[in-house]
Amino acid sequence: MPADGDQPLANARQQLTQLIKQIKENGKQDNLLPTLQTVLTQLESLTKHDQLTGALNRRTLLNMLDSELARSYRTGHTFSFAVISVDHLEKILEQHGQAVARQVLQMVAKEALDMLRTLDSFGRVAANEFAIVMPTTWLDQSLKAIARLKKRVADCDWNAVAPGLQVTFSTGLTTNAIKDTADIMLARATSALNTAKAKGSDSIAEAELPLPEYNPEDDE
Repeated sequence: MPADGDQPLANARQQLTQLIKQIKENGKQDNLLPTLQTVLTQLESLTKHDQLTGALNRRTLLNMLDSELARSYRTGHTFSFAVISVDHLEKILEQHGQAVARQVLQMVAKEALDMLRTLDSFGRVAANEFAIVMPTTWLDQSLKAIARLKKRVADCDWNAVAPGLQVTFSTGLTTNAIKDTADIMLARATSALNTAKAKGSDSIAEAELPLPEYNPEDDE
């Protein structure tokens, strides 16, 4: 599934090009400054968000994960990280077409963005995968959050999108560990997601954390 973000970016670039042309042709025009600032703000948002769903894009989400790891190192706080994937999106695409598949992703993202806390970060990290950074959240708490999101998605009027359509998602969950990086956490959560998918639709799997390295000095 494409990110479908080319058109908003093209529109913003076109606006910016027109403004620059007007300034070159007519000299300094203070009346254009508010419009220029608006376009620059739009461009900044476009660099951080996935234009199909409104979620953070992969780069920004991983930056947020890096920031949360740095904070956890300072504070010692545990946090949770989840990767979710819409079940059988390829089949939905084949049966109902690209427009419906895109709407499914948009609706799942909307439910997540509406439900999650303001301190949580939600982003699209692959064509059919989203990720959630949940600060100061133990695994049992994140399981409850995922359960709430599953209910919200199940309660959507999918029949209005396409007759007979039902949408669920699978989830891989993990918490931070010593020496984690954003890439390591993403890989671990994605591995758990694959385990969940193997169990069947609408499943959840928790990743096993790496064992701490043995230090002989601890025995002294």
